[in-house]
Amino acid sequence: MKEHRKLRINGHSHLLPYPEEIPQFMKDKEIFWVDKDRKYMLQKDWNRPITDSSFFLDEKLAWMERFKIDHAVVLNLSQLYGNGLRVEEMRQALRFQNDFNAKVQRENPSKFTCGFVVHPGFMEGACWEIERCVNELGMQLLCLPTHYMDTIGTWRCIFDEENEPLFALANKYNLAVEIHPYDGEKFIKLENTSWRFHLIWMLAQCADAYHFLTLNGYQDKYPNMRTCFAHGGQLAQINLGRRIQGFDGRPDLFEGKSHPRKAVGHKNIFFDTLVHDTGGLQLLIKNQGSKQVLMGLDDPYPLGEMESAQQSSYPGKILDLAMEQKIINETERDAIWEDNVIQWLCGDDEAAKKKLVNRILG
Repeated sequence: MKEHRKLRINGHSHLLPYPEEIPQFMKDKEIFWVDKDRKYMLQKDWNRPITDSSFFLDEKLAWMERFKIDHAVVLNLSQLYGNGLRVEEMRQALRFQNDFNAKVQRENPSKFTCGFVVHPGFMEGACWEIERCVNELGMQLLCLPTHYMDTIGTWRCIFDEENEPLFALANKYNLAVEIHPYDGEKFIKLENTSWRFHLIWMLAQCADAYHFLTLNGYQDKYPNMRTCFAHGGQLAQINLGRRIQGFDGRPDLFEGKSHPRKAVGHKNIFFDTLVHDTGGLQLLIKNQGSKQVLMGLDDPYPLGEMESAQQSSYPGKILDLAMEQKIINETERDAIWEDNVIQWLCGDDEAAKKKLVNRILG
Protein backbone atom coordinates (compact mmCIF):
# COMPACT_ATOMS: atom_id res chain seq x y z
CA MET A 1 0.00 0.00 0.00
CA LYS A 2 2.94 2.36 0.54
CA GLU A 3 4.60 2.61 -2.87
CA HIS A 4 2.51 5.68 -3.74
CA ARG A 5 2.87 9.15 -2.27
CA LYS A 6 1.10 9.96 0.98
CA LEU A 7 -2.57 10.67 0.31
CA ARG A 8 -4.81 13.13 2.12
CA ILE A 9 -8.34 11.71 2.23
CA ASN A 10 -11.13 13.57 3.99
CA GLY A 11 -13.49 10.99 5.49
CA HIS A 12 -16.37 13.36 6.33
CA SER A 13 -17.53 15.84 3.68
CA HIS A 14 -20.84 17.18 2.36
CA LEU A 15 -22.02 18.44 -1.02
CA LEU A 16 -25.12 20.37 -2.08
CA PRO A 17 -26.69 19.96 -5.51
CA TYR A 18 -26.82 23.14 -7.55
CA PRO A 19 -30.35 24.65 -7.38
CA GLU A 20 -31.18 23.53 -10.94
CA GLU A 21 -30.25 19.92 -10.11
CA ILE A 22 -32.95 19.58 -7.44
CA PRO A 23 -36.23 18.19 -8.84
CA GLN A 24 -39.23 20.52 -8.78
CA PHE A 25 -41.25 18.16 -6.58
CA MET A 26 -38.72 18.65 -3.78
CA LYS A 27 -39.54 22.36 -3.70
CA ASP A 28 -43.26 21.90 -4.37
CA LYS A 29 -43.53 19.52 -1.41
CA GLU A 30 -41.19 21.74 0.64
CA ILE A 31 -38.90 18.75 1.27
CA PHE A 32 -35.60 20.44 0.42
CA TRP A 33 -34.29 22.99 -2.06
CA VAL A 34 -31.62 25.67 -2.62
CA ASP A 35 -32.54 29.21 -3.65
CA LYS A 36 -31.44 30.34 -7.11
CA ASP A 37 -28.86 32.76 -5.67
CA ARG A 38 -27.25 29.89 -3.73
CA LYS A 39 -27.57 31.79 -0.46
CA TYR A 40 -29.82 29.39 1.49
CA MET A 41 -30.78 25.76 1.78
CA LEU A 42 -34.45 25.45 2.66
CA GLN A 43 -37.19 23.13 3.91
CA LYS A 44 -40.70 23.81 5.14
CA ASP A 45 -40.45 26.28 8.05
CA TRP A 46 -36.62 26.02 8.00
CA ASN A 47 -33.70 27.62 6.26
CA ARG A 48 -29.97 27.79 6.78
CA PRO A 49 -27.40 30.10 5.17
CA ILE A 50 -24.93 28.58 2.73
CA THR A 51 -21.76 29.72 4.45
CA ASP A 52 -19.16 28.67 1.88
CA SER A 53 -19.11 28.33 -1.90
CA SER A 54 -17.52 24.86 -1.52
CA PHE A 55 -20.94 23.47 -0.72
CA PHE A 56 -21.12 23.04 -4.53
CA LEU A 57 -19.15 20.72 -6.78
CA ASP A 58 -16.89 22.96 -8.87
CA GLU A 59 -16.12 25.17 -5.89
CA LYS A 60 -15.50 22.07 -3.73
CA LEU A 61 -12.96 20.77 -6.24
CA ALA A 62 -11.15 24.13 -6.21
CA TRP A 63 -11.20 24.15 -2.38
CA MET A 64 -9.74 20.62 -2.27
CA GLU A 65 -7.03 21.65 -4.71
CA ARG A 66 -6.15 24.67 -2.58
CA PHE A 67 -5.74 22.61 0.59
CA LYS A 68 -4.10 19.63 -1.13
CA ILE A 69 -6.91 17.20 -0.31
CA ASP A 70 -6.70 14.29 -2.75
CA HIS A 71 -10.07 12.69 -2.12
CA ALA A 72 -13.22 13.20 -0.07
CA VAL A 73 -15.90 10.90 1.31
CA VAL A 74 -19.23 12.65 0.67
CA LEU A 75 -22.00 11.74 3.11
CA ASN A 76 -25.69 12.28 2.51
CA LEU A 77 -27.26 15.59 3.53
CA SER A 78 -28.69 15.31 7.04
CA GLN A 79 -31.80 17.16 5.85
CA LEU A 80 -32.57 14.14 3.66
CA TYR A 81 -32.97 11.39 6.25
CA GLY A 82 -36.68 11.51 5.43
CA ASN A 83 -38.03 11.57 8.97
CA GLY A 84 -41.70 12.54 9.17
CA LEU A 85 -42.30 12.42 5.40
CA ARG A 86 -45.04 10.36 3.81
CA VAL A 87 -43.61 7.12 2.53
CA GLU A 88 -43.75 7.97 -1.18
CA GLU A 89 -42.23 11.44 -0.67
CA MET A 90 -39.53 9.93 1.52
CA ARG A 91 -38.73 7.27 -1.08
CA GLN A 92 -38.43 9.84 -3.89
CA ALA A 93 -36.33 12.25 -1.80
CA LEU A 94 -33.87 9.59 -0.68
CA ARG A 95 -33.65 8.17 -4.18
CA PHE A 96 -32.80 11.64 -5.50
CA GLN A 97 -30.04 11.98 -2.89
CA ASN A 98 -28.59 8.56 -3.71
CA ASP A 99 -28.72 9.07 -7.48
CA PHE A 100 -27.09 12.50 -7.06
CA ASN A 101 -24.26 11.10 -4.94
CA ALA A 102 -23.78 8.18 -7.33
CA LYS A 103 -23.47 10.62 -10.24
CA VAL A 104 -20.88 12.71 -8.38
CA GLN A 105 -18.82 9.58 -7.69
CA ARG A 106 -19.21 8.23 -11.21
CA GLU A 107 -18.19 11.50 -12.89
CA ASN A 108 -15.36 12.35 -10.44
CA PRO A 109 -13.93 8.97 -9.45
CA SER A 110 -10.50 10.26 -8.44
CA LYS A 111 -12.00 12.92 -6.16
CA PHE A 112 -15.05 11.44 -4.42
CA THR A 113 -16.39 8.34 -2.73
CA CYS A 114 -20.06 8.97 -1.98
CA GLY A 115 -22.49 7.44 0.46
CA PHE A 116 -26.15 6.47 0.13
CA VAL A 117 -28.96 6.70 2.67
CA VAL A 118 -31.98 4.56 3.57
CA HIS A 119 -34.84 4.97 6.05
CA PRO A 120 -35.00 2.13 8.61
CA GLY A 121 -38.67 2.80 9.38
CA PHE A 122 -39.59 1.14 6.08
CA MET A 123 -37.41 -1.96 6.21
CA GLU A 124 -38.39 -3.71 2.98
CA GLY A 125 -37.78 -0.59 0.92
CA ALA A 126 -34.55 0.15 2.80
CA CYS A 127 -33.15 -3.30 2.02
CA TRP A 128 -34.19 -2.96 -1.61
CA GLU A 129 -32.44 0.42 -1.82
CA ILE A 130 -29.23 -1.01 -0.34
CA GLU A 131 -29.26 -3.71 -3.03
CA ARG A 132 -29.87 -1.09 -5.74
CA CYS A 133 -27.15 1.29 -4.55
CA VAL A 134 -24.55 -1.47 -4.21
CA ASN A 135 -25.36 -3.57 -7.27
CA GLU A 136 -26.53 -0.92 -9.73
CA LEU A 137 -24.77 2.25 -8.58
CA GLY A 138 -21.51 0.74 -7.30
CA MET A 139 -21.65 2.44 -3.88
CA GLN A 140 -19.97 1.03 -0.79
CA LEU A 141 -20.86 3.47 2.01
CA LEU A 142 -24.19 3.29 3.85
CA CYS A 143 -25.15 6.51 5.67
CA LEU A 144 -27.49 6.15 8.63
CA PRO A 145 -28.83 8.61 11.21
CA THR A 146 -28.24 8.05 14.92
CA HIS A 147 -32.03 8.17 15.40
CA TYR A 148 -35.08 7.92 13.17
CA MET A 149 -38.87 8.09 13.36
CA ASP A 150 -40.69 4.79 12.90
CA THR A 151 -44.03 4.33 11.15
CA ILE A 152 -46.06 5.15 14.28
CA GLY A 153 -44.12 8.34 15.06
CA THR A 154 -41.84 6.93 17.76
CA TRP A 155 -38.18 7.97 17.74
CA ARG A 156 -35.74 5.08 17.90
CA CYS A 157 -32.00 4.46 17.94
CA ILE A 158 -30.52 3.18 14.69
CA PHE A 159 -29.00 0.18 16.49
CA ASP A 160 -32.40 -1.13 17.55
CA GLU A 161 -32.52 -4.91 17.04
CA GLU A 162 -35.36 -4.46 14.53
CA ASN A 163 -32.80 -3.00 12.13
CA GLU A 164 -30.61 -6.08 11.97
CA PRO A 165 -31.64 -6.80 8.34
CA LEU A 166 -29.77 -3.60 7.37
CA PHE A 167 -26.64 -4.71 9.17
CA ALA A 168 -26.87 -8.20 7.68
CA LEU A 169 -26.81 -6.63 4.20
CA ALA A 170 -23.95 -4.31 5.18
CA ASN A 171 -22.10 -7.42 6.33
CA LYS A 172 -22.92 -9.30 3.12
CA TYR A 173 -21.63 -6.48 0.92
CA ASN A 174 -18.61 -5.50 3.04
CA LEU A 175 -19.99 -1.99 3.51
CA ALA A 176 -18.61 0.93 5.45
CA VAL A 177 -21.32 2.59 7.57
CA GLU A 178 -21.43 6.23 8.66
CA ILE A 179 -23.47 7.19 11.73
CA HIS A 180 -24.40 10.87 11.82
CA PRO A 181 -26.71 12.80 14.17
CA TYR A 182 -29.56 15.12 13.20
CA ASP A 183 -33.18 16.02 14.05
CA GLY A 184 -32.55 16.17 17.80
CA GLU A 185 -34.86 19.15 18.18
CA LYS A 186 -37.75 16.98 16.94
CA PHE A 187 -37.62 14.57 19.88
CA ILE A 188 -35.63 16.29 22.65
CA LYS A 189 -38.16 18.57 24.34
CA LEU A 190 -36.08 21.71 24.71
CA GLU A 191 -36.34 25.10 23.02
CA ASN A 192 -34.07 25.27 19.97
CA THR A 193 -31.87 28.13 21.10
CA SER A 194 -28.15 29.02 21.12
CA TRP A 195 -27.45 26.22 18.65
CA ARG A 196 -27.73 23.70 21.50
CA PHE A 197 -28.74 20.78 19.26
CA HIS A 198 -25.62 21.11 17.11
CA LEU A 199 -23.20 21.96 19.92
CA ILE A 200 -24.34 19.53 22.61
CA TRP A 201 -27.18 17.19 21.68
CA MET A 202 -25.69 15.93 18.40
CA LEU A 203 -22.74 14.61 20.39
CA ALA A 204 -25.12 12.98 22.87
CA GLN A 205 -26.99 11.36 19.96
CA CYS A 206 -23.71 9.82 18.74
CA ALA A 207 -22.96 8.57 22.26
CA ASP A 208 -26.43 7.00 22.46
CA ALA A 209 -25.97 5.18 19.13
CA TYR A 210 -22.50 3.96 20.17
CA HIS A 211 -24.05 2.70 23.44
CA PHE A 212 -26.46 0.42 21.59
CA LEU A 213 -24.05 -0.69 18.83
CA THR A 214 -21.68 -1.97 21.50
CA LEU A 215 -24.31 -3.38 23.87
CA ASN A 216 -25.68 -5.45 20.99
CA GLY A 217 -22.16 -6.51 20.00
CA TYR A 218 -22.77 -5.71 16.35
CA GLN A 219 -19.05 -5.02 15.79
CA ASP A 220 -18.52 -8.79 16.22
CA LYS A 221 -21.88 -10.10 15.00
CA TYR A 222 -21.37 -8.38 11.62
CA PRO A 223 -17.58 -8.64 11.10
CA ASN A 224 -17.63 -7.26 7.53
CA MET A 225 -19.46 -4.06 8.58
CA ARG A 226 -17.25 -1.19 9.72
CA THR A 227 -18.95 1.69 11.50
CA CYS A 228 -17.66 5.26 11.80
CA PHE A 229 -19.19 7.77 14.21
CA ALA A 230 -19.25 11.41 13.18
CA HIS A 231 -17.72 14.18 15.29
CA GLY A 232 -15.38 11.77 17.06
CA GLY A 233 -18.31 10.18 18.88
CA GLN A 234 -17.14 12.79 21.32
CA LEU A 235 -19.41 12.29 24.33
CA ALA A 236 -18.99 8.52 23.96
CA GLN A 237 -15.30 8.99 24.84
CA ILE A 238 -15.76 10.92 28.08
CA ASN A 239 -18.71 8.66 29.01
CA LEU A 240 -16.91 5.32 28.72
CA GLY A 241 -16.17 4.88 32.43
CA ARG A 242 -19.75 5.64 33.44
CA ARG A 243 -21.09 3.05 30.99
CA ILE A 244 -18.68 0.41 32.25
CA GLN A 245 -19.57 1.11 35.88
CA GLY A 246 -23.27 1.07 35.02
CA PHE A 247 -22.95 -2.29 33.28
CA ASP A 248 -21.02 -3.78 36.19
CA GLY A 249 -23.20 -2.18 38.87
CA ARG A 250 -26.61 -3.08 37.46
CA PRO A 251 -26.16 -6.32 35.49
CA ASP A 252 -29.91 -6.91 35.79
CA LEU A 253 -30.45 -4.10 33.27
CA PHE A 254 -28.11 -5.64 30.70
CA GLU A 255 -29.06 -9.28 30.47
CA GLY A 256 -27.82 -10.80 27.23
CA LYS A 257 -25.88 -7.65 26.32
CA SER A 258 -22.20 -7.28 25.47
CA HIS A 259 -19.84 -5.55 27.93
CA PRO A 260 -18.79 -2.02 26.87
CA ARG A 261 -15.11 -2.93 27.36
CA LYS A 262 -15.30 -5.46 24.50
CA ALA A 263 -15.86 -2.66 21.96
CA VAL A 264 -13.08 -0.31 23.06
CA GLY A 265 -10.47 -0.07 20.29
CA HIS A 266 -12.37 -2.61 18.18
CA LYS A 267 -11.10 -2.82 14.61
CA ASN A 268 -14.63 -2.39 13.18
CA ILE A 269 -15.45 0.85 15.02
CA PHE A 270 -14.00 4.14 13.78
CA PHE A 271 -14.32 7.79 14.77
CA ASP A 272 -13.46 10.92 12.81
CA THR A 273 -11.12 13.65 14.06
CA LEU A 274 -13.72 16.41 14.28
CA VAL A 275 -13.52 17.07 18.03
CA HIS A 276 -12.28 20.68 17.69
CA ASP A 277 -9.43 20.54 20.23
CA THR A 278 -6.35 18.45 20.92
CA GLY A 279 -7.56 17.49 24.40
CA GLY A 280 -10.59 15.81 22.85
CA LEU A 281 -8.43 14.16 20.19
CA GLN A 282 -5.98 12.90 22.82
CA LEU A 283 -8.80 11.26 24.80
CA LEU A 284 -10.22 9.69 21.62
CA ILE A 285 -6.83 8.23 20.69
CA LYS A 286 -6.11 7.12 24.26
CA ASN A 287 -9.47 5.30 24.42
CA GLN A 288 -9.68 3.77 20.95
CA GLY A 289 -6.14 3.78 19.55
CA SER A 290 -4.97 5.90 16.62
CA LYS A 291 -5.77 3.18 14.06
CA GLN A 292 -9.50 3.67 14.75
CA VAL A 293 -9.36 7.41 14.02
CA LEU A 294 -9.77 8.87 10.54
CA MET A 295 -9.65 12.38 9.15
CA GLY A 296 -13.01 14.15 9.11
CA LEU A 297 -13.34 17.81 8.18
CA ASP A 298 -17.17 18.09 8.03
CA ASP A 299 -16.63 20.68 5.32
CA PRO A 300 -18.05 23.06 4.37
CA TYR A 301 -20.21 23.56 7.46
CA PRO A 302 -19.12 26.28 9.91
CA LEU A 303 -18.63 23.60 12.59
CA GLY A 304 -16.26 21.83 10.21
CA GLU A 305 -12.50 22.29 10.11
CA MET A 306 -12.58 25.18 7.66
CA GLU A 307 -10.27 28.12 7.04
CA SER A 308 -11.18 30.77 9.63
CA ALA A 309 -9.32 33.98 10.47
CA GLN A 310 -10.79 34.40 13.95
CA GLN A 311 -9.88 30.83 14.86
CA SER A 312 -6.63 30.86 12.84
CA SER A 313 -7.92 27.56 11.51
CA TYR A 314 -7.47 25.56 8.31
CA PRO A 315 -8.23 21.98 7.16
CA GLY A 316 -5.85 19.62 8.93
CA LYS A 317 -4.93 21.99 11.77
CA ILE A 318 -5.90 19.61 14.57
CA LEU A 319 -3.46 16.96 13.36
CA ASP A 320 -0.69 19.54 12.98
CA LEU A 321 -1.31 20.67 16.57
CA ALA A 322 -1.44 17.06 17.76
CA MET A 323 1.98 16.52 16.14
CA GLU A 324 3.40 19.62 17.87
CA GLN A 325 2.05 18.41 21.23
CA LYS A 326 3.39 14.87 20.61
CA ILE A 327 -0.10 13.33 20.85
CA ILE A 328 0.62 11.54 17.55
CA ASN A 329 3.72 10.92 15.48
CA GLU A 330 4.21 11.37 11.74
CA THR A 331 3.30 7.75 10.93
CA GLU A 332 0.05 8.02 12.89
CA ARG A 333 -0.79 11.35 11.25
CA ASP A 334 -0.31 9.92 7.77
CA ALA A 335 -2.43 6.88 8.66
CA ILE A 336 -5.27 9.09 9.96
CA TRP A 337 -5.22 10.94 6.62
CA GLU A 338 -4.98 7.80 4.46
CA ASP A 339 -4.69 4.22 5.72
CA ASN A 340 -7.41 4.43 8.37
CA VAL A 341 -9.91 5.98 5.96
CA ILE A 342 -9.15 3.26 3.41
CA GLN A 343 -9.46 0.56 6.08
CA TRP A 344 -12.89 1.89 7.08
CA LEU A 345 -14.06 2.04 3.46
CA CYS A 346 -12.63 -1.31 2.32
CA GLY A 347 -12.00 -3.46 5.40
CA ASP A 348 -9.59 -6.32 4.84
CA ASP A 349 -10.36 -6.56 1.11
CA GLU A 350 -6.90 -5.87 -0.31
CA ALA A 351 -8.17 -5.82 -3.90
CA ALA A 352 -10.73 -3.15 -2.98
CA LYS A 353 -8.04 -1.10 -1.26
CA LYS A 354 -5.78 -1.24 -4.30
CA LYS A 355 -8.68 -0.35 -6.58
CA LEU A 356 -9.56 2.69 -4.41
CA VAL A 357 -5.97 3.94 -4.32
CA ASN A 358 -5.63 3.52 -8.09
CA ARG A 359 -8.91 5.40 -8.56
CA ILE A 360 -7.63 8.28 -6.42
CA LEU A 361 -4.29 8.40 -8.22
CA GLY A 362 -6.10 8.34 -11.56
